[in-house]
Amino acid sequence: MTTANDSLAALPWLTSGPGAGDLERDAADALARSAGALLGLQDPAGWWKGDLETNVAIEAEDLLLRTFLGICDDETLALTANWIRSKQCADGGWSNRYGGPSELSLAVEAYTALRLAGDSPDAEHMRLAAEFVRDMGGLECSRVFTRIWLSLFGQWSWRDLPAIPPELILLPRWLPLNIYDFACWARQTIVPLSIVSTYRPQVELGFTLDELRTGAVPPERVPRSIRTPAGCFQRLDRMLHKFHDLAPWRLRETSMKLAEQWIIRRQESDGCWGGIQPPWIYSIIALHLRGYSLDHPVLAKALACFDSYEVRQGDMRWMECCQSPVWDTALAVVALGDAGLRRDDPAMVAAADWLLDEEVRVRGDWAARRPQLAPGGWAFEFQNDNYPDLDDTAEVVLALGHAQASDPERANAAIARAVAWAEGMQSSDGGYAAFDADNVRRLCEQLPFCDFGEVIDPPSSDVTAHVVEMLCWVRARTDIPVDPRRLRRAVDWLWLDQEPDGSWFGRWGVNHLYGLGAVLPALRAVGVPPSDRRIRRAVRWLHATQGPEGGWGEDLRSYESDSWRGRGDSTASQTAWALLALMAADEFGEPTRRGVDWLARTCRPDGTWEEPQYTGTGFQGYFYINYHLYRQVFPTMALGRFLRATAGEESLR
Repeated sequence: MTTANDSLAALPWLTSGPGAGDLERDAADALARSAGALLGLQDPAGWWKGDLETNVAIEAEDLLLRTFLGICDDETLALTANWIRSKQCADGGWSNRYGGPSELSLAVEAYTALRLAGDSPDAEHMRLAAEFVRDMGGLECSRVFTRIWLSLFGQWSWRDLPAIPPELILLPRWLPLNIYDFACWARQTIVPLSIVSTYRPQVELGFTLDELRTGAVPPERVPRSIRTPAGCFQRLDRMLHKFHDLAPWRLRETSMKLAEQWIIRRQESDGCWGGIQPPWIYSIIALHLRGYSLDHPVLAKALACFDSYEVRQGDMRWMECCQSPVWDTALAVVALGDAGLRRDDPAMVAAADWLLDEEVRVRGDWAARRPQLAPGGWAFEFQNDNYPDLDDTAEVVLALGHAQASDPERANAAIARAVAWAEGMQSSDGGYAAFDADNVRRLCEQLPFCDFGEVIDPPSSDVTAHVVEMLCWVRARTDIPVDPRRLRRAVDWLWLDQEPDGSWFGRWGVNHLYGLGAVLPALRAVGVPPSDRRIRRAVRWLHATQGPEGGWGEDLRSYESDSWRGRGDSTASQTAWALLALMAADEFGEPTRRGVDWLARTCRPDGTWEEPQYTGTGFQGYFYINYHLYRQVFPTMALGRFLRATAGEESLR
């Protein structure tokens, strides 16, 4: 929308006055460039959106879907194959994050996609890939969802997969393992897969994958003791496979009809399902098996929407697994507000108005646990009315504090609805989860087909902290009532969730640095003094984990091993999170100044930062995300707050 701005350039902390020190001048210069670069990324409609880069399973499954449906054209196949080849690791496999180890299931899916593209199994890169797969146990040891794809093409037997009966849709909400016991992303995937696994379709692939086999026993088939939940579910799975052949026709057809209707009701207006790839592709397959032609309005819209998730780079094509315009816009507004952009600047007004247009005013799946609660809040994507989330809702409200909407009364009403909805979505233990309340039934994790990451949505410290910060801002800056008991319970939950070393676990960002970057500003907002012993423990952890060059970084291996907490290559986003935490604790001494110096030094001439590392988390251990805008918004926030504080200006937070 705009590149530079007079109101931004005139701010005292963006100019090099005679009293400014070298660090302040360098930070001001970097902030001016980063804020200008961020402004330049705004869409004329008022929103921001950075690309979301994940792993090659997204591209491989896109090609497999198109092949299954018979719509894979040569150009799409060739460009996508180029991308998949470019991501192959030296050992022949593919990783689920930058610089990480290769992963078996990714290698199986990527290899299959490249065979579709015509790559010979005798080619060197394919030979290496097949060798890696066999060394890791063969395709037999890949995840269940990978073998579902292989079953669609006759490369694995449906009878050797865990059963997903469509009768799940019939279970009442009070009964364990009903679909609402699963997280929203899991239930959206399981319901269509129950149809697919009932039909057990097969399409000719034109080749076999025998070169990837070892004869190993799949993990879910390794015998488990009947005394364990896993062993009980193994035996239940055997019974369900027998039931598949004996199920009464009317019961089965009724179940599939209900599942079909459930899927249709949750399609978004742009054609997607939840704005995320897995339920989207499985819903397409399920409905096609139910008799929907590809030119049926439901499927035609679903397939057309894929085009907007496509990213082309030269002779390569890759797919976003999701899109984050609401989240990115809220973060960008907060960052520019921290940098000093006026609330009534045209860029800020346009963003605020766009965000208000995105408010969710309909009841979604969250109402299964909160049936009396009125709707309100925001979702992550352009179109996702069924699944607003607490994280986006909190950040949008904070953004509306930095930006003046053209209709302030409308903004105030939306904030009031968001507060009421957020308070009503508090879980019974006092914490806040992303999408649902009290979605904590661990029994779901024991089901044989649930090997694709987190399948429930328990409260997390980062989401809870964002909600606490939002409620504190509303209480301090508006006349909208905030329930002090709910706020107090959320803060108590945060204290209980603090790690012994002083950090907080990061559910949706990597990892303890993300947790601290969310929690300490929230505790500061609620009035916890920086001298509190628990705050001091967090500060000591941050000081101890600072890199020798001044930045902070945390490797994704911290999700698997405590020894990696706070360790890793310094990144712009993670350094910013550490600085946001330190400044919330009134820490402006040498560690903070060294961190600010690192951000200023690594800011490129165009105002951006290099960050190939993945610092976003989908499912720990399985699915990570490189949010391309994180490297821009969070450093801009950190530099803005540092310069605002050193200039004696009051924070807007």
